[in-house]
Amino acid sequence: MSAPDRRAAALAIDAFLRALGRDPASEPELLGTGERVAAAYLDELCDGYGVDVGAILRKEAIGGTTEVVALHDIPVSTICPHHLLPSRGFASVAFGPGERLVGLGTCVRVVDAFAHRLALQEDIGERVAEALFVHLSPRWAACRIVLEHACVSSRGARRDGVLAETVAFFGDASYRSVALGLLAGVRKEGAMK
Repeated sequence: MSAPDRRAAALAIDAFLRALGRDPASEPELLGTGERVAAAYLDELCDGYGVDVGAILRKEAIGGTTEVVALHDIPVSTICPHHLLPSRGFASVAFGPGERLVGLGTCVRVVDAFAHRLALQEDIGERVAEALFVHLSPRWAACRIVLEHACVSSRGARRDGVLAETVAFFGDASYRSVALGLLAGVRKEGAMK
């Protein structure tokens, strides 16, 4: 993958607007839109490409044991690669540690790193669970993602409130039911808003 080109991205957004019949050079509300959109994608929405998740997990890992680590209601914002529209919701992450743990904030950073890429929902959960499994060597690792997709609410079916749920699991299959039970934890009221 090549390095991001902020100027080319801004020019491409301006060309896209012209292709839609709008002129960013003569319409005051569109003046600078190319630069703003490029900055939003490169600095925030897709900043996960610049994160080496493996390095973070290796650096942050500490010794220690516990039966289970589970986090719920981690806010997730991502961009669908099919329509470049946002999806919002939450993630739950759980794993059965071996000899290495990471702080809770590190788990949140891992979710953010994979969510802030152009990725399908199911791939985000798979990558989170796999990264924890590969770099921490737990008995098992799992991730549940629940999102409301703008490509369902704003176009196509045009239905608000439709939630898509995916679950990824890596590791010793005898822990699968434990993981699924933990991931089904109660979502706090209003977490999708």
